[in-house]
Amino acid sequence: MFNSATKRRAAILALLIATSQPGAVISQGAPPAPLPAESLNAADYVSEDVMIAMRDGVRLHAQIWRPRNITEPLPIMMTRSPYGFTAERIGNGLSKSGGYGELAADKFIFVFQDIRGRFGSEGEFVNLRPVKKSEKDIDEATDTYDTIDWLVKNVASNNGNVGIFGVSYGGWTTAVATKDPHPALKAVSSQASPEDMFIGDDFLHNGAFRLDYAWSWVSALETDGRTMKAFDFGTDDGYDWYLKQTDLANLDRQRLGRTMPSWQNFVSHPSYDAFWKERRTSHMMPARVATPNLIVAGWWDQEDFYGPMQIYANQEKGDDRNLNYLVVGPWNHGGWRRDGNTYGPYQLGGPTGSWFRTKVELPWFRYWLKGVGTLDQPEALVFQSGSNVWQRLSRWPAAEARQRKLYLRSGGRLSFDPPSAAEAADSFRSDPANPVPYRDRASIKPFMRKGSTWSTWLADDQAPFTRRKDVLFWQTEPLTEDVTIAGDIAAQLFASTTGSDADWVVKLIDVHPDDAATAPELKGRQRMIANDVFRGRFRTSYEKPQPIVPGKVLDYNIDLHSASHVFKKGHRIAVQVQSSWFPLIDRNPQTYVANILKARPSDYKVQTHSVFHTPAYPSAISIAVVDGGQ
Repeated sequence: MFNSATKRRAAILALLIATSQPGAVISQGAPPAPLPAESLNAADYVSEDVMIAMRDGVRLHAQIWRPRNITEPLPIMMTRSPYGFTAERIGNGLSKSGGYGELAADKFIFVFQDIRGRFGSEGEFVNLRPVKKSEKDIDEATDTYDTIDWLVKNVASNNGNVGIFGVSYGGWTTAVATKDPHPALKAVSSQASPEDMFIGDDFLHNGAFRLDYAWSWVSALETDGRTMKAFDFGTDDGYDWYLKQTDLANLDRQRLGRTMPSWQNFVSHPSYDAFWKERRTSHMMPARVATPNLIVAGWWDQEDFYGPMQIYANQEKGDDRNLNYLVVGPWNHGGWRRDGNTYGPYQLGGPTGSWFRTKVELPWFRYWLKGVGTLDQPEALVFQSGSNVWQRLSRWPAAEARQRKLYLRSGGRLSFDPPSAAEAADSFRSDPANPVPYRDRASIKPFMRKGSTWSTWLADDQAPFTRRKDVLFWQTEPLTEDVTIAGDIAAQLFASTTGSDADWVVKLIDVHPDDAATAPELKGRQRMIANDVFRGRFRTSYEKPQPIVPGKVLDYNIDLHSASHVFKKGHRIAVQVQSSWFPLIDRNPQTYVANILKARPSDYKVQTHSVFHTPAYPSAISIAVVDGGQ
């Protein structure tokens, strides 16, 4: 399992939740154009553009930003990305209030590099380029190695130590940089990196295609290697636009006039084959952890929450030197680069983002790259929502938590007591022509479109969906005491369908009271704590999908990942189940076809789905409850 017994500070970290610190305790392509001095930190940075030759002769573009007055050799901080780095973006990041401001004030040499085929770099862009297969090949790890080798030999006043960090795709390039690392690479922080694009990150979840994200990303990134221009939908109504697309397999040809590599990969690989498996991030990382890695995740990351949590768990198996650490905060995708005072209507107890950058990220890189200070980093630093408390844990999931089941019962009841007698199943009619939206229709702008609030959709109130007849809902009675969870969450549904395929969407929800003591914006609000979708054809195998037998009750085990949350006394715990989540997820025809992206309009059929709750079929949600709760 985990190697907590080998951790050097196990005795200190065993304080676990008792040593929590409150969230309120916060301490405060083209050559870049010159920036106003007042926009930068007092250290003031100057920039230089370089082209760095890789081992195969391809040159990669990088910007080097150095403090104007360097009085001693400094370490290099590098990030590598396909998204481009403008002078304005970097300048804002290095400013006193920017996402890199704390590091910039402490003085590092920053390097921002375009990966192959993007913006100022030569070569071919390959999305999530797999690990090289022979010594003659290249991959992101070799490009990182060659870049570091050039930097330490050619950048003036560097101390020979290099750190890498980045968010999202930059988090992924950080993670794979740990494979056969350059000797100068002393520490990394892989932040919001995807792990497995078929199972739980950007493009698919449990085989269900993330339609809006995938199309918006591909159409912006792969139409031109030197831009990130959002696709023009011609409308703000993303729900209606996607509903009208009847030939998804050829959407790139129809809307862009040519094929897009990643889009056609989606079409060509509808199951979990070698194409997806060779792109698993942990597969590209060393089995034995050799480079210190501060892995960062956000509880409400709308793009890559599965990734960092799974990378951490996988790397723990080979962490016999205490180099693998986890931070999970109250953030959306990359939210720690902002102040982090709020998420949607929820107050977080202070500027959690700047607190993380000051108290966690900066000390991490100062320790490993400058040899300054001591490393007071717990194995897992985890923010507990509902209480706004930071927990210093000896492991994740929390050692104190034990799995308990909340059973779905008749009459919309949710209970820790299992059904003792047969109860009637709950059924609903699922119509692919009227799929359940993943948020209020008025809010569904394509996620890259100007004015989109995609980044906060996980904070949306889930109460309105309970008014739909195709959404099932169960809830507990008001809690008589707090219920604290700190670990894994999973659903086991016993369900049937009149069709031969179905999607199952499950949400775990915190229902706020509707009383005078509750803030007006939170009265009766349903806060989503965990969620995911599962495509029924993959019930027994992701590699070999098969039709569902119509009318047969089958069990579906759905990973809802994990959470650290307090359901407060007076709140209710609730569960929603539905079979569509559009256009976050593409529509399931509900009749089995070999490739849903090639489904014809006639394949989409109305079906009736049923969820059972009897002693023989006890549908339930498993949650990790901390001792002392209910």
